[in-house]
Amino acid sequence: MQATEITRRDPAERKRATLERLGAERDIWLSTAHPDHGPHQVPLWFLWDGQAVWMCTGAKSATARNVREEPRVRLALPDTFDVVLVQGEAECYPVRDVPQAAADAFAGKFGWDPRTAEAAPYLYLRVTPRTVRAWRGEPELRGRVIMREGVWLT
Repeated sequence: MQATEITRRDPAERKRATLERLGAERDIWLSTAHPDHGPHQVPLWFLWDGQAVWMCTGAKSATARNVREEPRVRLALPDTFDVVLVQGEAECYPVRDVPQAAADAFAGKFGWDPRTAEAAPYLYLRVTPRTVRAWRGEPELRGRVIMREGVWLT
C-alpha cells in the first residue's frame, strides 16, 4: 500500500466536501442501540434533503425497534479515509405520515418507492444532524468537528 500525502483542509472546505458527499452518495451506515438488545448497525440507502438524512427500513425491523426505544443514532458514510460521522436523533414516519416531498425525492433517487411496496410495511427515518465530524487522515483529526449542537462551525 502506498502512502498518500494529505493536505489539511480548512473547516469551510470540509463542510463543502461533506455536503457534496451527503448529496451524492447512496449508502450510509446507521448505528442504533437498544437498552436490552445492545448495538445494531446496518447499511441503508439514504437521501440528504439539505437539512436532514432520510432512510427507510422495515417497520418491524430491529432498527425500527431500536429507534423507537432510543432515538439517538450515529450515521457514517462508508469511506475509512474520508470520514464523515453524523450524530442526531431519528424521527419515525410511517409511510402514511411521511412528507410527500421527502418520499418523492427518495423514490426519485432510488427508483423504488416504499409507499407502494407490497412487502411488509416500511418506516421512514429522518435524522437531523446535531454533530458532524469530518476528517481525512491524521492531519485532520484536530478540528474534525464541523457541526455542533446543530450549527455549522464555518
